[in-house]
Amino acid sequence: MNQDFLPLAGVRVLDFSHVIAGPLATFYLARMGADVVKIEKPAGGDVLRRSERGPSAFLSLNGGKRCVSLDFRTEQGRAQVLEMARETDVFVDNFRPGSLERHGLGYEAIRAVNPRVVYCSISGFGRTGPWADRPAYDHVVQAMTGMAMMGGMEGDDPIKTGFPVVDAATGMLGALAIVSALHQRNRDGRSILLDVSMAAASMQLMYSCAVEALTKGVSPRRVGNQGYSGSPAADFFRTRDGWIALGANTPAQFARLLEVLGLQELATDPALFDVSSGPGEQVSFLRAKDPVLLKARLRERMEEWEAAQLEQRLAQAGVPASKVRSVAEFAADAVASGALEPVVLKDGEDSATVPGLGFRAWA
Repeated sequence: MNQDFLPLAGVRVLDFSHVIAGPLATFYLARMGADVVKIEKPAGGDVLRRSERGPSAFLSLNGGKRCVSLDFRTEQGRAQVLEMARETDVFVDNFRPGSLERHGLGYEAIRAVNPRVVYCSISGFGRTGPWADRPAYDHVVQAMTGMAMMGGMEGDDPIKTGFPVVDAATGMLGALAIVSALHQRNRDGRSILLDVSMAAASMQLMYSCAVEALTKGVSPRRVGNQGYSGSPAADFFRTRDGWIALGANTPAQFARLLEVLGLQELATDPALFDVSSGPGEQVSFLRAKDPVLLKARLRERMEEWEAAQLEQRLAQAGVPASKVRSVAEFAADAVASGALEPVVLKDGEDSATVPGLGFRAWA
């Protein structure tokens, strides 16, 4: 990535956010050149400073920011904030709506001293409506928005995603909203209030499912690890030494899969397909007369392969597939192959290696 890619150089950000969603939004801004001043409470600072994962938990979201200890609940602290706000471009908080207003630091107060400010309010459920004053954490929002009923199979207990995906999405949307608002502000010179919620971010992540719910009033079926296409050859399969995920969605991909596995005869098996038309020639995604039997035949053969070997052969054949890796395994492989260019953040003796911005830019 071009190290001179700093499109936000000169942009000043006053960051009142804590934990994950807000700090991630301002982390992106800092990585793109913005001067971010993070305000922390005097007694202990951001809760991530005391994370059981150690200093890297805080540093990975706040490296590159200037941290200032300040009690905005006092008259002196409030006056300091207002003075800093006069010169800032962006003001970010992720307190519950109304919290900063009670201390005279809400949008109207900040706009009064800085009529060009971009004020980004990040919360669980937005600034208005019956849920506005509710506290929220990632898994709570997953439960509220139906995300916890997306994984697993029908009849299973709710399942939360294994990492704070809603926090991450909220931070990304927050950064996008801020950058967009800066562009608008630079055109018309007016202040802008942004309302970014975890609930709305969750619905964006589930976009196609949200459309079905809003349009037809239906929730998607829970299909476990099966691919969204519904193809019986798009699923997770056990191998001799682990697992592999297949994405043979189309008849063409399925044909190449069968060739690699040496199972070409399945394409003309009347128990699996209508042999007069072949395996799904008239449809965009693969369909089978007996998908359970087809999966059983595929599963039987794939258990003879090592996952890495099968992944390589399928990649060469143009079939989407991957060995199931741990995060640590993928990170090591991605760095070694050049697919990921991590960034090392340092703060004294502490350091954290982060995956960067998620995109590359060259000029």
